[in-house]
Amino acid sequence: MTNKSRMLKALSLVLTMVIVAAVPARAWAETVRKIEVSGSERIEEATVVSYMDLKAGDPLDEIAVDRALKSLFSTGLFADVKVVDAGGGTVKVTVVENPIVNQISFEGNDKIDDSELLGEIQLRPRHVFTRTKVQSDLSRLNQVYRRQGRFSVNIEPKVIRLDQNRVDLVFEIDEGDVTEVKTIRFVGNKKFDDDKLRSVISTKQSAWYRFLTSDDRYDEDRLSYDQELLRNYYLSRGYADFSVVSATAELSPDKKSFFLTFTVDEGERYKVAGTSIVSELRNFDTSSLQASINFGAGDWYDADKVKQTVSAMTDHLGDLQFAFVNVKPDIQKDREKKEVLVIFSVSETPPVFVERVNINGNVRTMDKVLRREIEVVEGDPFNRSKVAKSEQNIKNLDYFENVKLGVKQGSAPDKTVIDVDVQEKSTGELSIGAGFSSTDGPLADFRIRERNLLGKGQDLLFATTIAGKRSEFDVSFTEPYFLDRDLSAGFDIFHISRDLQDESSYDQKRTGGALRMGYPLSENWRQTVKYQYEKNDIDNVDSDASRFIRDQEGMRTTSAVAQRLVYDTRDSILLTTEGLYYWLDTEVAGVGGDAKYVSGRTGASYFYPVMDQVVVNALGEVGAITGYSNTDVEINERFFIGGSTLRGFERSGIGPRDSKTDDALGGNMFYRGSVEGSFPVGLPKEMGIKGHLFTDFGSLMDIDESGSSLLEEDSLRASAGVGLSWRSPFGPIRVDLAVPYLKEDFDEEEYFRFDFGTRF
Repeated sequence: MTNKSRMLKALSLVLTMVIVAAVPARAWAETVRKIEVSGSERIEEATVVSYMDLKAGDPLDEIAVDRALKSLFSTGLFADVKVVDAGGGTVKVTVVENPIVNQISFEGNDKIDDSELLGEIQLRPRHVFTRTKVQSDLSRLNQVYRRQGRFSVNIEPKVIRLDQNRVDLVFEIDEGDVTEVKTIRFVGNKKFDDDKLRSVISTKQSAWYRFLTSDDRYDEDRLSYDQELLRNYYLSRGYADFSVVSATAELSPDKKSFFLTFTVDEGERYKVAGTSIVSELRNFDTSSLQASINFGAGDWYDADKVKQTVSAMTDHLGDLQFAFVNVKPDIQKDREKKEVLVIFSVSETPPVFVERVNINGNVRTMDKVLRREIEVVEGDPFNRSKVAKSEQNIKNLDYFENVKLGVKQGSAPDKTVIDVDVQEKSTGELSIGAGFSSTDGPLADFRIRERNLLGKGQDLLFATTIAGKRSEFDVSFTEPYFLDRDLSAGFDIFHISRDLQDESSYDQKRTGGALRMGYPLSENWRQTVKYQYEKNDIDNVDSDASRFIRDQEGMRTTSAVAQRLVYDTRDSILLTTEGLYYWLDTEVAGVGGDAKYVSGRTGASYFYPVMDQVVVNALGEVGAITGYSNTDVEINERFFIGGSTLRGFERSGIGPRDSKTDDALGGNMFYRGSVEGSFPVGLPKEMGIKGHLFTDFGSLMDIDESGSSLLEEDSLRASAGVGLSWRSPFGPIRVDLAVPYLKEDFDEEEYFRFDFGTRF
C-alpha cells in the first residue's frame, strides 16, 4: 500500500466518525417517556392515550408518530389531531373533538313522516357528529325519495352550533314533484307490439287514473324486474333466444319525467322436438316421471311449463323417498329446424339435513306461530320445495310486511341452516264501511279485528252492520292451532234482524252462538264441525200476510250439529283464475230445541282460464231439507233462491208462493247453476275493470203446506245477462243486467242489480 493510499483511508475513517458524532443520540435509541394530551373536553385524557397505537416505552420515530395519528382519526371522535415529538421522549397530542348531536329535525317534508326519515339515517341524538356520516345520511334520504319517484328532491343539511360542543342538525327538504314515467318504448320487437309489452311489465306510463298507485314512477330495481318479466314472457311463448339488449331510463332536463327504452332481440320461435328423462338413480324406472311432463312434441316451447315439470318431478321423487335429488332441464336447440329437445337429468345429490331453523325479526309474534308453518324441522332431510312452501305458508298468515327464507351452510357439509327473516306489520283492523246493495239497500258497518291476538296467531272479530233491511251484530274468536295441533277452534255470537216485509210480510230476528272446530284431511281437503244454538223469532207479521206465515208467528229454538267438508285448489280466494272449490254441508237439528230437521247441500265452482285474462266459471249446487218426528220444516229453515243466487229474479223471487198475498214461502229442495265468462274490456289491466257474460238457472220446490192458494212449480227458471265489475280504490263495484228467458207467471223479476261496498 502506498503512502497516498494510506492517507486517503485515514481521511475516510475520520470523516465517518465526524458524521456519526453529528447525528443526535435520540435518533438511534429514543423511546416514549411521556404522552401529554390537550384539547379534550368530553373524552378523558387516558381514553385518548388508549386509542393511540403508542405507549410509554415504545420506540419513538416518524413511523410511530404517523401510526398514532391515523389511529386517533380512525375513531371518528376527532375533527382534528396533531401529534408532535416535543423532544426528550415527550409526545404532545392536541385534539379537536367532533361535536355531539343534540337534536335532528326535518323541515319541508309533507309526503314522508319524520319518524320514517329518522329510521333511514344513521345519526342519532347523543351520537358523535361527523361530516362523513352526514353525507352518508344525505345519500340515504335521497334514495328514499327516489323510491317514491321524487327525483327532483333537494335536501340541504344545516348545522346549528350550540354551547358545550353540541350541534343541532336540520335537513331542509324540498320534496319536489313526482317524477313520472312519461313514455315506455320498445325497439326490436316485431312479434308483439308496444301496447302488449307495456301490459307485461310492472312499470306503467303515467295516466290520470293512476293517481292512487306508484306504478308510473321510475324505480331502478323495478326496471331490472321488468327485464325479467319480458324475458319470462318471451320464453314462455317459444322464443328461446330472446334477450334484453339494453334498458335505459332518460330523465328530462326539468326532472319531471322519465323516458324508458327497452331494446330487445326476439330471436326465432322454437317448437318442442321431444322430451326425455336421463336418471342417475340406481334401480329407478323413469317411466313414473312421464306423467309430470305437461307438454310434448309439436308444442311451442314454454319455459314456464319446463319449470312446472321440474317442480312436479322433484315433488314426485320426494314422495318416493328420494329426498336428495336434483332435476335439471337441458335445452338443446336446433337453430336450423327451430326446434328444442328438452332433456330432464335426474341426479342424486349428497344427503343434506336441516341442522337448525333460525327465526329473526319477530318482535311481537311468538316463534311457535312461525315454526308451525314451516314444513321442515331440525333433523329432517333438506327439501327446497318444502322450504318454498314454508315461505308461502308464512306469507299467507298476512302478519308480516316481508318474509324471506334463506339457506346457508351448517356446521358440516351435510348440514344446512334455514334463516327465516320477517318484518312485522300491523295486524289490527279498525274499519268503517259504507255501501249500497240492491238487496239490502244502503248499508254501513263497523269492524274491529285483531288477526294476531297477543302474538299467538289468534283471530278476534267484533262487527256490526246496519242496512236498510238488515242489521247484524257478530263476535267471533278463532284459535288456528288448538292444543298446538293443526286444529282450528272457535266460537261465534250473533244477533241478526231482517226486514222481509217486501218478500214475505214479516220480520225475523235470530240470536245465538256456535262452537266450531276445523281440521285438515289432506293438503286440499278440510272439514269443520259445528254446534249451533239460536232463537228465531218471526214477528211483526202483517195482518194481510199469508196464512202459511201467520201460523208460524212466534219464537222457535234450534239446537243443531253441522259439518262442512271443503276441497279447494283455487289459486286465489279473491281473484280466482284457476282451480276447483267443492263443498258439502250437512246439518241435523233436534239435540234439544223445537226444530227437528235434517238438511244437506253440496256444490262445486270450477274456474278455467281460456286465455290471458279470460276466465270461465261454472257453478252448480243442490240442497234439500226434511223434518222428522212429525215436525214440519218452518219458513225460517227453508231455502230461498233469487237475487245474487239467481240473477234476473228478485231475492226470494222464485219458488212456492201464496197467490192471494204474493208472499214467498221458500222451499225444501233446490238446485241452481251458473256459467260465467269474465274478460277484459280493452282498458288497462291495472284499472281492474272486467266484463262478464253469464247465464243462471235453477229451481226451488217442495213445501210442507197445502191449499188452493199455494202456487208451486218445479219447472226450470233461467236468465242471461251481462255485467261490469270494477275493483275501484274505494271498494268493489259490480253492475249486472239480466233478463229471464225461462220463468213462471208468478215469479218476481229483477233486471238490474247494483252492488257497492267499501271500507276506510
